[in-house]
Amino acid sequence: MKKLAATLLILLVTQVVIAHDIWVDGYTRQDGTYVQGHYKTAPDGNPSNNYSAQGNINPYTGRSGTVDPNENRHNPPNLYQKETTPSK
Repeated sequence: MKKLAATLLILLVTQVVIAHDIWVDGYTRQDGTYVQGHYKTAPDGNPSNNYSAQGNINPYTGRSGTVDPNENRHNPPNLYQKETTPSK
């Protein structure tokens, strides 16, 4: 009975993980390099829950994340924000 419960739990967790993933089709970069199709986490604005983030493990490859989720390297500056100039 314990084995059945453990198996069902693993299947449930696996389905939850897969349900939030998105398939990215393979493509060719401008430099001619082909990138194979792969799964990625659904975008939600949270850098901590991506497979590449430190502390996470990619369930498809088994590789540990190496990117510091606290680095703000993927967020470009807001180009639509008006610059304010001091009034005279």
